[in-house]
Amino acid sequence: MKAYARLSAVVIGALVALPAAAQEVTLTVQHFLGPKAPAQTKLIEPWAKRVEEASQGRIKVEIFPAMALGGKPPELYRQVRDGVVDIVWTLPGYTPGVFPRVEVFELPGIHQGSAAQTTLAIQDMMPALAPDFADVHPLLIHSHAGNALHMVDGPIASADDLAGKKLRTPSRTGAWMIEAWGAEPVGMPVPELPQALAKKVVDGALVPFEIVPPLKLQELTAASVEGPEGLRFGTAVFLLAMNKARYESLPEDLRAIIDANSGANLAAEIGKVWDDVEAPGKALQADSPGGQVVELDGAVYEELIARASSVTDRWVEEITATGIDGQALVDEARKSMAAHGN
Repeated sequence: MKAYARLSAVVIGALVALPAAAQEVTLTVQHFLGPKAPAQTKLIEPWAKRVEEASQGRIKVEIFPAMALGGKPPELYRQVRDGVVDIVWTLPGYTPGVFPRVEVFELPGIHQGSAAQTTLAIQDMMPALAPDFADVHPLLIHSHAGNALHMVDGPIASADDLAGKKLRTPSRTGAWMIEAWGAEPVGMPVPELPQALAKKVVDGALVPFEIVPPLKLQELTAASVEGPEGLRFGTAVFLLAMNKARYESLPEDLRAIIDANSGANLAAEIGKVWDDVEAPGKALQADSPGGQVVELDGAVYEELIARASSVTDRWVEEITATGIDGQALVDEARKSMAAHGN
């Protein structure tokens, strides 16, 4: 009887210990684009597969595109900060004022047209940018290849052609640039853009070519405009972030798997992915009936950039007033970009 009791205790102890030793975790990921968008197919799904395989199935990842778990795109940061979802992919620009430092990479003239170079430069500057992300656990901060101007009624031939036009912007610094052009900025999350273009609520939009296929922008615009040799009008910065408490609650070995698929371990690859996804969207616009892709004359592009030069001065002044050395961030961003080829 005593032997049976001892055996039972051993079996029960083993059963109790097993879940702790092989703890399984399900992580929810929410984002604002559809299931066929590059954000899901090129970033989130491959990332999920890697961590699931590396953990031998102990980590499960459930992806909810198009805000399937509820809320609106500007709420994504608060959702992950507060633990409503475990992980989000979003734009810091959707919550102005929360991420002041990382805005430096959205200023006119910083990004030149390569997501790979800008994403690597962001990674270099993470020590300086880290206070922006104190309330979440950042997995990756990256950029897209840069904003082209997608116009409803056709291309522009001069800087003055933008006067009075209503243009969608993803960020406040983008809005300042549009104002410097003499146009009117209209802020909105990108899922709202197709309807705004169809109803001519806006005359055009600052978005990359990457977003053309999922939103069918080739059917809603007559021309897409970029600078010489693919130069763009700034970029947008994106954030893949995890709830801080959720990350810290994971067993050490599972945190190590997350770490191995974060930050510098992803930056070069994902930057190149965002460069590569431009080609299909550009081809769709170029090949669509009545559509065209226009490369601006160099002098016109330079005039637009010159008109927007005041944006950097305005940003430095505003951020410095909050106690952050804005000029130091601009200088470091330019140095980091130069180190990676820009």
